[in-house]
Amino acid sequence: MGEATYPSLDGRTVFVTGGASGIGACFVERFHGQGCRVAFVDLQEDAGSALAAKLGERTWFRRCDVTDADALQAAIQDAADALGPITVLINNVANDTRHEAAETSIEAWRKGLAVNLDPAFAASVAAYPMMKAAGGGAIVNVSSINALWGPAHMATYVAAKGAINSLSKGLAREWGPDKVRVNALSPGWVITERQLELWLTPEAEAAWREQVALKERLYPDDIADAALFLASDNARMITGQNLIVDAGRL
Repeated sequence: MGEATYPSLDGRTVFVTGGASGIGACFVERFHGQGCRVAFVDLQEDAGSALAAKLGERTWFRRCDVTDADALQAAIQDAADALGPITVLINNVANDTRHEAAETSIEAWRKGLAVNLDPAFAASVAAYPMMKAAGGGAIVNVSSINALWGPAHMATYVAAKGAINSLSKGLAREWGPDKVRVNALSPGWVITERQLELWLTPEAEAAWREQVALKERLYPDDIADAALFLASDNARMITGQNLIVDAGRL
C-alpha cells in the first residue's frame, strides 16, 4: 500500500516527544519523509542519536526528561531556533507500565501523571505562541483506547489518557480563533518492540482478535498515517476530536 503525500506538510517544523523508539520513532521518520524539519526528544540518548543520524538533514534531537517542564520547554525553543518555528506538535511520550492501584503510592501516582499527562500541557503552551504567530498550527495528543475501556492494572495511565482527551477539547476551544487545531489520537494495541517483549503472548493476541472487527495487527505506521492526516491542511476543519485507530474494537 502506497503512502499518502501531504504537500501542506512540506517544509513545516514538527516537534515529537518520546521520538526515539516505537510509535514515536515512526512519527519522526514519517514526518521527515513528508519533507518536514523534525525535532524530537527522548530519554534514550543512543537510540535518539542513531535515528537522527540515520535521517540526517532536517533533524534535531536532544536527550530530555519530559517530566522536567522547564527542560522540555527549553528544548522546544532551542529546536525552533535551529529548525524554525514549530507549527506541528506531536505529544507522544508515555509510560504504560502496569501496577496494582491499591499498592500505588501517591508519589508513584504523581510520577505517572508527570510523564503521561503533564508534558502534553507543557509542550503545548510552549509551542502555541509560535503557531499563533505563524497563522495556525496543529497539535496531536496521543491518547489511548484504554482511556475509553478502562482496563485494570493501569489506573494512572488510564486517568492520564482520559485527561489528554479532555485537554485536547479544552485547548481546541481556547485556541481555535488562532487557527491552532488540537486533536487526540487514540491507538489500540499497537505492536512495538516493547509490546513484544513484555505483553504480547499468543493467548493475549487471540483474545484481542476476538474483540476487534479487523483481524490484523496494528503497527506504528497505522498510527502515523492518522497523525500525518491530522497535522495536514487536509484536516483543516477538524479540531477537538478523538480519532480512534484500533482495528474496530467492539
